[in-house]
Amino acid sequence: MKTIVSPSLLAADFANLKGDIDMINRSEADWLHCDVMDGTFVPNISFGFPVMQAVKAICDKPLDVHFMIGKPERYIAETARLGAMMMSVHYEASTHLNRTIHEIHEAGMKAGVVLNPSTPVALLEDVIGDADMVLLMSVNPGFGGQRFIENTIAKVSRLRRMIDESGSRALIEVDGGVNGETAPRLVEAGVDVLVSGSYVFGAPDPEERIHRLKCLDR
Repeated sequence: MKTIVSPSLLAADFANLKGDIDMINRSEADWLHCDVMDGTFVPNISFGFPVMQAVKAICDKPLDVHFMIGKPERYIAETARLGAMMMSVHYEASTHLNRTIHEIHEAGMKAGVVLNPSTPVALLEDVIGDADMVLLMSVNPGFGGQRFIENTIAKVSRLRRMIDESGSRALIEVDGGVNGETAPRLVEAGVDVLVSGSYVFGAPDPEERIHRLKCLDR
C-alpha cells in the first residue's frame, strides 16, 4: 500500500499560510496534520480552532488533528463541527480512553490514540480493536525539529505485530524527526502514515519532498 503523507501545519510559514496551504492542495499529500498544544500537557502553545477553521476553509485535504492537551474529550463536538477527519488524543491525557474513542466515533470522526516515547504499546491491548489509528511520537511532544528517537523503529514493529495478531484495522502513524533517512526505515517497520514538518516545509521544493515520501511502499 502507498504511504499516507500528512505534512505538519506546525512547520508552515504562518506569515504566508495561504501560500503553504495552496502548496499542500497541489501536492500529493493525503492529509494535513494539525498539532494543538495547550502549554500544560506539553511545554508549548501552538494554535487553536480559529486557525484551524481558517485553514479548513481553504484546504482540500482532510484534517488530521492531534490534541496535545489535557482532557481532550472537552473538544470532541467542536472538532467535529470543524469538519476534522481524524481526532487523535493522548493515552496519557485521557482518563477514560475507551469512552473518548467511542464519543469521537459518535461525533462522526475517526479516532486516533497517541503514545509518548516512554509509553509502551502493550497498554493499547484493550483498545486496539476500537482505534482507527495509533500515533507514535518519535520525539518528546511539544516542539518541532527535534531529533528522532531511534527506539521508535522497534516500537513500530511491536505495534505492527499487535495490530496484525488482534485483527485490528488501525493505521500506524509516526510524528517527529521524519525525513529522508528515517522515513524508509519507518515504512519498512510497518508505518502507514508519515507526519513530516520541517523536512517538508523547510525544503527548497516541498512538493518534491512530499512526492518522495509518498513513493515509499509498505
